[in-house]
Amino acid sequence: MSAYSLELRAWAYLARVAEPPGGPLRMLVEEIGVVDAARAVRRRAMPPGYDDVLGLTQARHESDCEISDLDAAARVGARLVTPDDDEWPGWSLMSLAQADTAARGGPPLVLWARGPGQMNAVANCSVALVGSRAASNYGEYVVASLAAGVVAEGCAVVSGGAYGIDGAAHRSVLASGGLTAAVLACGIDRDYPAGHSQLLTQIANSGVTISEYPPGTTAAKHRFLTRNRLVAALSSVVVVVEAGRRSGAANTAAWARKLGRPLGAVPGPVTSAMSVGCHRMVADGLAALVTTASEVMSLVRPDGQGGSNESPKRVTDTLSSAQRRVHDAIPGRGSATVEEIAYAAAIEVSAVRSALATLDVAGLVVPSEGGWRLV
Repeated sequence: MSAYSLELRAWAYLARVAEPPGGPLRMLVEEIGVVDAARAVRRRAMPPGYDDVLGLTQARHESDCEISDLDAAARVGARLVTPDDDEWPGWSLMSLAQADTAARGGPPLVLWARGPGQMNAVANCSVALVGSRAASNYGEYVVASLAAGVVAEGCAVVSGGAYGIDGAAHRSVLASGGLTAAVLACGIDRDYPAGHSQLLTQIANSGVTISEYPPGTTAAKHRFLTRNRLVAALSSVVVVVEAGRRSGAANTAAWARKLGRPLGAVPGPVTSAMSVGCHRMVADGLAALVTTASEVMSLVRPDGQGGSNESPKRVTDTLSSAQRRVHDAIPGRGSATVEEIAYAAAIEVSAVRSALATLDVAGLVVPSEGGWRLV
């Protein structure tokens, strides 16, 4: 008797028999259920209107790897997440089902996940930081700063685990104690690139690695392009830090625009070939120019609840209106009495005394010669 439920085995079987994204297969599951869909694929007996599923699964329908795939995932601490699970980031993936995107790559059938991070928590507030594999020192410095600032605001960082910009973003989040997710173009039990084996393990220890490919699947060029749609879909905002004239990051940026995700691009030196793509996105009006984490957060929370375009914040920004008026009423040089401050600020003396107490605690003013002066 298998330790896995019939439904989970059916999901695992279907996850292997069709190359993602496999839209027609997903629609079949939605119509007749996962167990019956798996049975129909095995028996080559489709309901009317689903003959295209036969073509998608022709090469692999005899595969009987569901238990071995689930075992392989379990050995590396991974799990199979389906649309039936609470962790499923359904709201974020919904945009992939829209008519203009479904034809090129709809929602995934399932997702494999490794690590304590929950995918729905990642998708709830996250920024995708992507860019060139051949990143410059400037690009790695900027993306590290952006990543640290984003997690300080309580958002996760999503990227692809690759060399260059991706790796610098992940490392910065890990150093900051934040949540990061790496979306892979290979099986959840494989480390690609091999040089990032330790980094991907660290991500899986505190965050999450994600893939729609079953264990053992090798990375391939077409899988990176398919993967990019998930990077965009699982993010609230996509930011390109460095991108050449022809860059994989440009593909992720295109998916961001298709899915209605805000897109930002970081400017670089005009002499840098690694910033040509970013400059073009900004010049063509496709992306907002961003230079700080605060500006990135203003794309995440345009209602003003997140970051501000002012960076850094002034110490007086958190004062109430009355406290700011009292602060502004004190001369830049010398001191003023409570009565003089009250007259200049047009505020009652009792309110001035209360405001001064707060400003004193905040280290903004100090008593001086029978009055008050600015620090």
